[in-house]
Amino acid sequence: MSAPPELPDIVRRAFDVSRRAGYVSFCRNETGRLLATLAATRSGVLAEFGTGAGVGTAWLRSGVQTDARILTAELNPRLAQAAAEIFEDDDSVEVFEADWSTLSSKGPFSLLFLDSGEPQSVRVDAIADLVEPGGIVVLDDFTPCESWPPIYLGRVDTLREEWLTDERFTAVEVMISHDASVLIATRR
Repeated sequence: MSAPPELPDIVRRAFDVSRRAGYVSFCRNETGRLLATLAATRSGVLAEFGTGAGVGTAWLRSGVQTDARILTAELNPRLAQAAAEIFEDDDSVEVFEADWSTLSSKGPFSLLFLDSGEPQSVRVDAIADLVEPGGIVVLDDFTPCESWPPIYLGRVDTLREEWLTDERFTAVEVMISHDASVLIATRR
């Protein structure tokens, strides 16, 4: 699969690298456009935990309008190397072949992008102090839910519930398409 032509150049390049790496699980375009929009409002240090092959990072980079830096961590060496290839000539992006926790000393972050597919890694208590006051956390890969408490696969979605009710954040679930939503949480 190649990227549609209307995408920013850096995102198109990331799609190509991702395809060559054989990696097909990446940030949806709807989520990417949201990330670019939010990144355009940020300065300081932005981060992503779980780079994959760099598509989400590319979306963040496409939106940054300041001298902000983007740090991203990927545990899989092959994917980290593929992502690093995308940004090899870009001093504002640094790709780490490491667990996300290695970035914790490099915060606080003005924007943090997380994949909800790793619930143990994205619990509020593990993340809250990594985000500066006024900073934004974006968690993707949720299935929209209209009930409260939120239900996923017949069970209460405790991760979603935790983020939407934590007093350290003001949070909202936003549908990005009929079958996908993201959580956006701003640190109070």
